[in-house]
Amino acid sequence: MELNGRRVLVTGASRGIGEAIARACAEAGASVALVARSEGPLKELAAQLGGTAHPTDLTDAESVNGLIGRIEADGGPIEVLVNNAGIDLSGYFLNNSPADLEQIYRVNLLTPVHLCHQVLPGMLQRGRGHIVNVSSLAGIAVFPGLVPYSSTKAGLTHFTAGLRADLKGKPIGTTVVELGPIPTDMLAHVDSYRPTERSFHRFYQIKMLVDVPKEVVADQVVDAVTRNRRHVRIPKRQAWNAMLTEAPRRIVELALTGVKHQAD
Repeated sequence: MELNGRRVLVTGASRGIGEAIARACAEAGASVALVARSEGPLKELAAQLGGTAHPTDLTDAESVNGLIGRIEADGGPIEVLVNNAGIDLSGYFLNNSPADLEQIYRVNLLTPVHLCHQVLPGMLQRGRGHIVNVSSLAGIAVFPGLVPYSSTKAGLTHFTAGLRADLKGKPIGTTVVELGPIPTDMLAHVDSYRPTERSFHRFYQIKMLVDVPKEVVADQVVDAVTRNRRHVRIPKRQAWNAMLTEAPRRIVELALTGVKHQAD
């Protein structure tokens, strides 16, 4: 789908990867709708890009309920949804509070699922649309101290694959973006728990991980939407690992060739 003239919703857009994606989409000619909790930076970015700002606390289920409808009432239909918002949580699992666990599963997994559920009816009615879910390579292999974060990202990746299966034959594209370390404020938090820090250090030492600028991610997301690519995997040196994890899903997909994916 060409982005020129389309309306793109980016969550977690006030900084980091989300901000870079919003800028890249605007540069491609899209009208951007921006969602984040930080009202000031969000409105400033929206003004710069000629888009709309929708300050929202994505940890709050009531705020998420009906969010797509409110945004579409303020600027028109959403044709591309980028579920980028996410939070981290590092540390020994038993030291994670119930409130922290509730928050990370809601922001990283439940909210993207709900937003997809809200936006898809309109996309299907209009006969076009694309969904991008920003996941992580942490959903493939878990480092110490990242149990909640990794499991939410594994869930988001698998959800995207399931959504693609449900939408087979429909004019809606899906892309899952599986990322390694991207230099942002969130990445800096991994140093707060020594086993996690040591795990990252080991993978940097053996060259299995390398920092990639957020602008590269943004450009790849735009390219994926434009070319209807299923996957974006960064850094490329870890793509083989993601492909191994994807293999069972692809085998099942092939085995179900000819089976209808929607009820009559």
